[in-house]
Amino acid sequence: MKLTTPLKSNRTKIMLLGSGELGREVAIEALRLGCEVVAVDRYANAPAMLVAQNSYVVDMTNKDALLEIIRRENPSYVLPEIEALSIDALFEAEKEGFHIIPNAEAVNKTMHRKNIRVFAAEELGLKTSKYEFVTSLEGLEKAVETIGIPCVVKPVMSSSGHGQSIIKSKDEIKKAWDFAQSDARGSADELIVEEFVNFDYEITLLTARNEKETIFCPPVGHIQKDGDYIYSWQEMKMSEIALNKAKEMAKKITDGLGGRGIFGVEMFIAGDEVYFSEVSPRPHDTGMVTMITQSQSEFALHIRAVLGLPLGFEFYGEGTSAAFKADKDSYAPTFEVDDELYSTNSRFIVFGKPESHKGRRMGVLLVSGENSFERAKEMIKKVKLV
Repeated sequence: MKLTTPLKSNRTKIMLLGSGELGREVAIEALRLGCEVVAVDRYANAPAMLVAQNSYVVDMTNKDALLEIIRRENPSYVLPEIEALSIDALFEAEKEGFHIIPNAEAVNKTMHRKNIRVFAAEELGLKTSKYEFVTSLEGLEKAVETIGIPCVVKPVMSSSGHGQSIIKSKDEIKKAWDFAQSDARGSADELIVEEFVNFDYEITLLTARNEKETIFCPPVGHIQKDGDYIYSWQEMKMSEIALNKAKEMAKKITDGLGGRGIFGVEMFIAGDEVYFSEVSPRPHDTGMVTMITQSQSEFALHIRAVLGLPLGFEFYGEGTSAAFKADKDSYAPTFEVDDELYSTNSRFIVFGKPESHKGRRMGVLLVSGENSFERAKEMIKKVKLV
């Protein structure tokens, strides 16, 4: 763990637990409002550390180490930006009077797919796909027989599609089990087996609440590959019936979790039917598109909600984000970007990660205006890692 002397300040202090590309944008918005930012992550020179006033490198799954930093810095608000951290440290910090965003129990529920699925389906009565939890290969085989094929298998503690797969035949059960164990970002001791919903499309409904009002951004459509987002666009066109159901569902789950901040509520849409999938109590990767479609991005809304400020914004119109993923390992990643990407209605954002690994998200292309999705698909091909 690297310790540095904290700055002495009377300003509102924001501590980010997780300092990746999403945390960096949160940090920038916090700085714009005069806040002091402390960035914490497991590796040095994480994106948010490049803009924060102070930073720490620590194993965030270590309760004592994480608590030491929180107590040392005495932040006004603690913003968990990732799931791989000590929930016990957050509960203890909250008991000591630190303001966890949105709150420790909400983080606990959402970092664990079992907790949030039971809460959403069985306590709040939200419509979900059929599901079962398993802790062994034999249990997985039985669950697949009950749920049916195709079905989706995910570790209950993971993120960004890590360890997730779709079983399309009985021959793939063992492969799915092994993949979950090897690729999970977190523990793979327990898996969730979900019915494969024959949905028309999936959305993220970004929902911000400051404990005085709740607002919804226009729905974000997205395409995933291996459980990780590749493209997202806004506004996803939906029927009025489905949109109203989605808003009702998002309001119910975010009210149930409580606290302040923005929530990325993921849903499957089949006709006018809406199925709850997951929720993240923080800015969502698919929501990066809001940096070009809204007067207040999801990151600006997140900080406004945390500080209890008004949540109004203007939606400018159609836009698309396209994730750029590395195709090789590099310890000094350099980009070759076509000039076309920096036009009047497009830009490419480099996250500033110190290392690239094959499949790691290193930047995002943002495009606005008509046919933004088709344009983004072609333009992203003009980015290379050299």
